[in-house]
Amino acid sequence: MSVSRYAIGADIGGTNLRVALVKSDATVVEKVKVSSSGDVVASLISAIEDLYTGETVGIGLGLAGVVDRKRGVVEKSPNLPSIDGVSFIDALGKRFPLPVYVDNDANAAALGEKWAGAGTDFRSFVLFTLGTGIGGGVVHDGRLLDISAELGHISVEASGVRCPCGNNGCLEAYAAARAMVGRVVEALEGGAESLMKDCCSGNIYRLTPEDIYRYALEGDGLARETLKTAGRYLGVGIASMINVFSPEAVILSGGLTGAWNIYVEEAIREASKRAFPELFRSVKILPARLGDDAGMIGAAHIVFQKEQPSRSTAPV
Repeated sequence: MSVSRYAIGADIGGTNLRVALVKSDATVVEKVKVSSSGDVVASLISAIEDLYTGETVGIGLGLAGVVDRKRGVVEKSPNLPSIDGVSFIDALGKRFPLPVYVDNDANAAALGEKWAGAGTDFRSFVLFTLGTGIGGGVVHDGRLLDISAELGHISVEASGVRCPCGNNGCLEAYAAARAMVGRVVEALEGGAESLMKDCCSGNIYRLTPEDIYRYALEGDGLARETLKTAGRYLGVGIASMINVFSPEAVILSGGLTGAWNIYVEEAIREASKRAFPELFRSVKILPARLGDDAGMIGAAHIVFQKEQPSRSTAPV
């Protein structure tokens, strides 16, 4: 009888840190979610300690930002600058007698969706992670491309607003959650009429993307236009990726997909105007299947690929 093997997969994003114990068949056994606003390394070690078992074969990390996989160092994380320069391989290697592997968090999510989610039926797809920022992963000919895939930092406005990454006019500066909230707050500070001025007991600085969507469903004009404007910019990004990679699918993941009927549908309309018609007609745009678990499952899959290739599913 075969013995179950486990890996610990972690998804470290700009807002939350998620860690899971994952079986080699992609089943999530147990998971932990904490804020990533504090000491990320300490929180990560604590979560791993809670999940660790004697049958754990390794630790996989999906990290927000540009990652040096070999050294396990985050070179630049625009949405989580506290981890810039941190060597996670060194930090975790001192505490756990396990191999540690790292990749970008959106790459990990793309791996997860390819292994056990919406990407299982496609040989090629582009995945967008839509949350605090925007990330991406590209699967081509059945394998994750070894590229940075910082899709949130493609330029959509040549003279646009400054992004924390150092560029101007980045996609995530117009289409991500932080951008939406910032746009609404700026409008309300300027005296715009909106039901949202009474949200959060009048403290508009506590507004969330979920609040914006809720008010949009109630017919609030500012909320609806904010979502649609962000969606149009997302559509520019999607069209660009369709034109570059001609994928079979574009998979959208992250919390903002909850506003699919306004934000994403607007993005699809915009992409249909900008992508080559022949390419757009052949691509499917669909939601991710694994939800918030995608990055953790993908990070765990990295471990299984490295540590027990004979036990994992077909390589992705």
